Amino acid sequence: MTVRDASAARRRVRGFTLIELLVTVAILGLLATAALPLAELSVRRGREQELRHALREIRTALDDYKKASDEGRVARAADATGYPPTLEALVDGVPAQRDPRKRPVYFLRRLPRDPFYTGTATEAAQTWGLRSYASPPGDPQPGRDVFDVYSTSDQSGINGIPYRGW
Repeated sequence: MTVRDASAARRRVRGFTLIELLVTVAILGLLATAALPLAELSVRRGREQELRHALREIRTALDDYKKASDEGRVARAADATGYPPTLEALVDGVPAQRDPRKRPVYFLRRLPRDPFYTGTATEAAQTWGLRSYASPPGDPQPGRDVFDVYSTSDQSGINGIPYRGW
């Protein structure tokens, strides 16, 4: 190999120019700014799915408690509605009326948290808004029983409906 061939080979293997590197970084930046909103939307959809699942789980447990109360499987006062007094009663269990040993009947393994709750509550039951049987649907208020739950978040969903209305 001659000296001229060696210097020509060195010039061909120099690497990337500064302009090539800047163009590559600019393209990567554009791709990242386009992907960020999609990632945020995906995270929000996931949290909304968690909220739907948690509401369905709690509401099913409330309905199961009411059904057990109506069938006489759990104790109910004469003036009670048949819904549980607290959300914790769904997890802690209530004594079975028909069981001679009064073993508890459980309606939930654990109480899910509201995924959109922004406070510092440590208990899952404190993350939900409660509606008693006696309160109107447009103005839910806690009371002697738990008829329904709702999210306490002030945000609206992707569909435009506020989370507390789900």
